[in-house]
Amino acid sequence: MPQSRQHTSSPRRVGVREFRGNLTSFLKQVEDGQRFVLTSHHKVVAEIGPPSSDVVMRKPGALRGKIKVDNNFDSLPADVLMSMEDGT
Repeated sequence: MPQSRQHTSSPRRVGVREFRGNLTSFLKQVEDGQRFVLTSHHKVVAEIGPPSSDVVMRKPGALRGKIKVDNNFDSLPADVLMSMEDGT
């Protein structure tokens, strides 16, 4: 991955149609640190740029074995079950 550069200028305005048509090129520029403001009919609809430094990639299975479900998790107390069946 290329080294990030900080861009201090304001984000470049790009129409959604142009962005969609050149997605790969725009994403490479984002990897390089460029930010874009996406517009539709001259109205700003989104901003895209490099992720902030506090974004953490999720690791599937990281909590495996650390979460325990009680044996009676699926049981309802009799009064709750009865009220649901009676509709009262």
